[in-house]
Amino acid sequence: MPSSPTPLILPFAGALSDAGRHALHDLPLPQLERLLARLTPTRRDEGDEFALSPPHERAVAQALGWTAADGMLPFAAQRATEAGLNTGAQAWGLLTPVHLHVGTEQVSMSDPASLQLDEAASRELLAIVRPLFDSEGFALHWRSPLQWLATHATFDGLATASIDRVIGRNIDPWLTEQRAVRLLRRIQNEVQMLMYTHPINDAREAAGLPTVNSFWLSGTGRAQPMPGIVPQVDDRLRGPALNEDWVGWREAWAALDAGPIAALAREAGPVRLVLCGERHAQTFETQPQGLWQRLSGHWRQPAASTLLEAL
Repeated sequence: MPSSPTPLILPFAGALSDAGRHALHDLPLPQLERLLARLTPTRRDEGDEFALSPPHERAVAQALGWTAADGMLPFAAQRATEAGLNTGAQAWGLLTPVHLHVGTEQVSMSDPASLQLDEAASRELLAIVRPLFDSEGFALHWRSPLQWLATHATFDGLATASIDRVIGRNIDPWLTEQRAVRLLRRIQNEVQMLMYTHPINDAREAAGLPTVNSFWLSGTGRAQPMPGIVPQVDDRLRGPALNEDWVGWREAWAALDAGPIAALAREAGPVRLVLCGERHAQTFETQPQGLWQRLSGHWRQPAASTLLEAL
């Protein structure tokens, strides 16, 4: 039997905000419409915008063959495995250094990409906060400027919100009330107090950069086997969507349409495309079609904007 095609997963292919939905209305996506005309909608993952794990993360987990509850997709353990660390039977978590903005009515999170952390700055920050974690039995590992890996018993069975749910938003709805979170919140408060007057943040402010004053935990859980297919994830829509840059989002969609989507449309063999919004994910696949289905596929297929708006 032929092997299954590698899925192409597109996070933030649709938008919930009025401005985002408006950006879809006259967005020309000729290659996507050409591709969808010969594909069949198959698996649809129904959810809502309040789930801890967004649709694109659930799509990755499904492709990898993971079985885990909402908010417990073990991306940290996967990153640890990729880094050559021994994941063992312990639970892992992904720590992202962030800037939290305290407003008059809410605390919101800026996009961590705006911190412009390089490896040296990120490692220096990790060294500064490490003693607070070490004293509570956490083991920390540097992975990349915006990805620190940690292990601790509290991560086992702990559901956390994906950072993609929180960027640009009030963090309060995404702070879970599990007992295990109490220790993490205390450390988070200690990190905030430590960083408030730290020279490294004085230097960042002098350079016109956002301060680093907290961290976000996500991707918790134990390592799982990956019997499925490692998908291709193209996340160029992510940054513009999270930052409400709908001009940039349209430009990213145009580049996707002319690049990877056009390549799939030219593919002679089977293909699988997963379009993800903030609520749902819809899979489209090559399926056997009769002559009439092939001839009528184009005019039966709704406009791409209609499909994307339904995500």
